[in-house]
Amino acid sequence: MHDREHKKNLHHHARSFIWAVLNSYYAVLKEKQYYPDDIILFAETISDPEHTRNLELTKQGLTLTSSHFGISPAIHHQIISEVECEVESNDDFIKAVQCVSSLIKERKKAGDTVALDITQGKKTLVTGALLPITLSDVDHVFYLSVKDITPAPFMMIPFQTQHINDFKEQAVRAMNATKQLNHHP
Repeated sequence: MHDREHKKNLHHHARSFIWAVLNSYYAVLKEKQYYPDDIILFAETISDPEHTRNLELTKQGLTLTSSHFGISPAIHHQIISEVECEVESNDDFIKAVQCVSSLIKERKKAGDTVALDITQGKKTLVTGALLPITLSDVDHVFYLSVKDITPAPFMMIPFQTQHINDFKEQAVRAMNATKQLNHHP
């Protein structure tokens, strides 16, 4: 009984993860009108066939959502535990710092618009991605906040219980407001 309950909880968590990614993406497309050319999903590890299946389902969902908005971005994934680092390490945080931040800086240097969606990101990956970069390295940092986590499509969740944030936009606005306050006698 305990094993069955554990599997049920893992299945619910996996569905919640997939819906969180898809709902956040839908909100970014619909509310922020941000339409990417490339999407890269980062995962710490794919330890079993269920993880692989969930990653593929997520990619399929992103493809379907994109087609709804008339776009067709390239969708890739990168497994952090499989990344070769400049500094030899098996630590996913170190790999995230090197892999994600170097990719962000590389894409920005190439003139690309860079957006991160941290909604369903594990703290290790999110922190590893954000710590080594500056505000000028990214154009958007999206996060879909919801009152209750519901494994359901965006449009089936009450609108008032969810809000798409662009933390970069909010940080710049707060910093500009602080500057204005400091310059007024």
